[in-house]
Amino acid sequence: MPTDTAVPTPAPTHPRRWTALALICAAQFMLVLDVTVVNVALPALSADLGLDRTALTWVVTAYTLCFGGLMLLGGRLADALGARRVLLAGLALFTAASLVCGLAPNAPVLLGGRVAQGVGAALLSPAALALVTNAFHGAERAKALGAWAAIGGTGSAVGVLLGGALTEGPGWPWVFHVNVPVGLALLAALPKVLPNDHRRPGRTGGRLDAPGALLVTIATGALVYGLVQAGDSGWASAATLLPLLGAVALYGIFVAVERASDAPLMDLRMLTRRPVVAGSLLMLVATALLISFFFLGSMQLQHVYGLGALRTGLLFLPVALTTAIGAHLGARLVTTRGPRTCATGGLALAALGCLPLTALTSGANPWTTLLPALATASFGLGAVFVAATTTALGLVTPHEAGLASGIVNTFHEVGGSIGVAAVSTLALTTTTGSGLTAPTGTGFTTAFTLCTATAATAALTAPFLIPRGTPHPVGGAHGVH
Repeated sequence: MPTDTAVPTPAPTHPRRWTALALICAAQFMLVLDVTVVNVALPALSADLGLDRTALTWVVTAYTLCFGGLMLLGGRLADALGARRVLLAGLALFTAASLVCGLAPNAPVLLGGRVAQGVGAALLSPAALALVTNAFHGAERAKALGAWAAIGGTGSAVGVLLGGALTEGPGWPWVFHVNVPVGLALLAALPKVLPNDHRRPGRTGGRLDAPGALLVTIATGALVYGLVQAGDSGWASAATLLPLLGAVALYGIFVAVERASDAPLMDLRMLTRRPVVAGSLLMLVATALLISFFFLGSMQLQHVYGLGALRTGLLFLPVALTTAIGAHLGARLVTTRGPRTCATGGLALAALGCLPLTALTSGANPWTTLLPALATASFGLGAVFVAATTTALGLVTPHEAGLASGIVNTFHEVGGSIGVAAVSTLALTTTTGSGLTAPTGTGFTTAFTLCTATAATAALTAPFLIPRGTPHPVGGAHGVH
């Protein structure tokens, strides 16, 4: 009885943890929303700023590339400097960059703003998740992580809806300007409720692995560039293969640098832990599928079915709701049946939901075909987000929270970049072979076929990848029992 150190008094030094969680989730919601909020605005952006197919793809992927590529550095900074101050710095940068994007007069300024948004997001997100992980314990931690996972799923869907409303309303600049008042309000409120940082002296020695951060970001950029280039040059061309091979080589150099570094960006031993690896891969697949659905769906509705931005955004409202419901039910299923059952069922449902889209014709009614399919698939993916987050982060110790959250969020954003680059290349290569001038339904069905196959393969693999049982966050143990 007196030896029980895990007393069920969650976060005794932080009584305002639930208020902090709500505000932190609001900040994270902005970051996730900005992954998809520009999708519906792409035609308007193309017309006003003269963006071609490649530039349009980079408007989406430049943000997710920097977000994901620098995520590990953001997690490391959260551990070294304190999650509270890193979160506030990232939020300030993201807010300022959003203003720059909305005022952009040309493509270079817009892409530069998107890069700066990604850097701010890479600082904010792992610090935010570290604060959530450390502020809650026991059963409360599972609930808090479930709320965090729900933000990840619904933010993407709401982004498409909001993007449509803003594009047809005040115009595409407000897709970015909307972040400014929200960001300023959060900057004023968060310092009052965030817990103070409790850093461990001598943990980092003040050193940061800048070469590692640069290598992993360039490697991911090369991977995305190769996937995008395939749409113009073909999969067998040197312009496609060289960046892809370069990405593989750079990732190998990154591993070597991390092993030799006295203060590595990422402790590679973390990737020997089965729960972290399984959760991260689940996050990559789920994000790649969900962001691909939004990108393909919004492009198809406007270019094939001729819908306006607002109607396109409204069609995604049920998708946002089903994603949130899936995440909510997934949080309950994870605690009763374990993440293995939750992830396998969610991925299988995503594959079944996407299957009808592999044979969708341009004459079909999108409200009775595309909408139900995407809603069903997104319902399953909502549960997968919860399973991925709980598997990877449910058992980490407080001093590893920044690193672990950085790994999970890296896979989240890299998944979005890879998904958009791959499906846009498949869709537009098959439909036009040269650009975005007159796409038909054929390329989109090809891309949806890839999504279906990916979800089905992941569903078959998940039972062998995810540890059995349910997580029991006690005593700093690692694993799922």
